[in-house]
Amino acid sequence: MLTIKVLGSGCANCKRVEQIVHKVVQEMTLEAEVIKVTEYPEIMKYNVMSTPGLVINEKIVSTGRIPTPAEVTTWLADAMEKA
Repeated sequence: MLTIKVLGSGCANCKRVEQIVHKVVQEMTLEAEVIKVTEYPEIMKYNVMSTPGLVINEKIVSTGRIPTPAEVTTWLADAMEKA
């Protein structure tokens, strides 16, 4: 099972990233846990200076922007291969 973390305070961009992740996980029929990380000290553990951030299996894949669904699909497929 994949662990996906969306890092951010809950702003519109952070919510959009979370929506994209949920949609792609559902489309790919993956078993994944999506966790919303909103606490600043927790976000800082990843050395993310700008949100939203996206972490898949403890690997930072995106920060400071909204990734496309295609990008998220690629990252999740890569993570599944390594799992």
